[in-house]
Amino acid sequence: MDLNFKLHAKQREVFMSDARYKVCAAGRRAGKSYLSAVILLIEALKEENRYGIPLRGKEVWYVAPTYQQARDIIWGVLKDLGQGVIQTVHENTSTMTLINGRTIKLKGSDRPDTLRGVSLAYVVLDEYAFMKPEVWDMIIQPALSDSRGDALFIGTPSGKNHFYDLWMEGAADDEDMWESFHFNSLDNPLISSEELEMARVKMSADAFRQEFEASFEAAGGGAFTSDDFKYADEPESPGSVYVAVDPAGFGKGEGMVKSNLKRLDECAIAVVEVGTDGWFIHDIISGRWGVRETSLQIIRAAQKYKAAAVGIEQGALKNAIMPYLEDQMRRLNSYPRIEGVTHGGQKKTERILWALQGRFQNGRILMKKDSSWNKKFTDQLLDFPNPLAHDDLPDAVAYIDQISTAIYDHGWVESTYEPLDEWSGY
Repeated sequence: MDLNFKLHAKQREVFMSDARYKVCAAGRRAGKSYLSAVILLIEALKEENRYGIPLRGKEVWYVAPTYQQARDIIWGVLKDLGQGVIQTVHENTSTMTLINGRTIKLKGSDRPDTLRGVSLAYVVLDEYAFMKPEVWDMIIQPALSDSRGDALFIGTPSGKNHFYDLWMEGAADDEDMWESFHFNSLDNPLISSEELEMARVKMSADAFRQEFEASFEAAGGGAFTSDDFKYADEPESPGSVYVAVDPAGFGKGEGMVKSNLKRLDECAIAVVEVGTDGWFIHDIISGRWGVRETSLQIIRAAQKYKAAAVGIEQGALKNAIMPYLEDQMRRLNSYPRIEGVTHGGQKKTERILWALQGRFQNGRILMKKDSSWNKKFTDQLLDFPNPLAHDDLPDAVAYIDQISTAIYDHGWVESTYEPLDEWSGY
């Protein structure tokens, strides 16, 4: 077999890792496609994996957001690099068979049903930030299970969405299952600093950091900016405190897969004091809990801050919470007012923008200074309205607009009090 390739230092770091799942954030033209092609060919030439499992009949896939993207990005690189080990190439299906009889196929994640029903040995998911997370969670990961196959997630960041979640998981993993890597465009010795400087001049700072420096910190949405965020120790004027809850599907504790759990929506509980000068966010509690724990978190927040009302999004999840919440209220002898809140016929994006954007831009929302939730909340706002990024915390805070209005506005008309008897006063 004749397969010659040369990797730069950062590419070698990824290639040499023994982690089963590798997550690589890389800048444009940093060598992602070349590295992916090398790994695909090496993996397809193996007869068995590290566990001694035979790989005959187990396919190797390259998956991009669309099939045409897969062809454009890597097909030519694969054919050029694999000339000495390719037996046949089928252009109409983008399938190549190597000299050992194993195959490499190109796929698009935009047609998830075409990805089902296959046993896989290795998968590269390129530009994973632009795929739906269900493609990995529900289709690709199960297809790797019988061979205990490996995967490489690689691409340029697009805000802090599910790709960021995976990258953070790899950075925190101490069990050698996941490992994260980062390299920017300048790590590729073939890219000149002059060319990058030309791009820097033409692009916005955020766009350059995201595209060439592979930064997750660059804002992915554009509806909010860091200049909008104001912090304080206390509210400027006293008001009534409201709790708003954006429920999520309830975790089951045992049996939840760690990697899947992190990318699912979380339940978010916002605690906001509404006064004449605006809103003061005291706290945002978030997590993926079972229904009993969720109800306890809600009642604790209402008790601690003496909430005038608790608003919970209407629907099946509210119906599931209520019996547990009523049990908690009886047990703790605390009975906050529970109000159902709805989308009001608005899309989530419109509802969040309507409730929060103007208030933030006009300085009418303050956040409790140095709180543990500050960064998570502002990160989600900076990514909003990226459809692939989390927005659980902004969604909960946005419901405050509805719950506080519902409590204040009862449609009453107050008349001036006039005593019947000026001496007695009534």
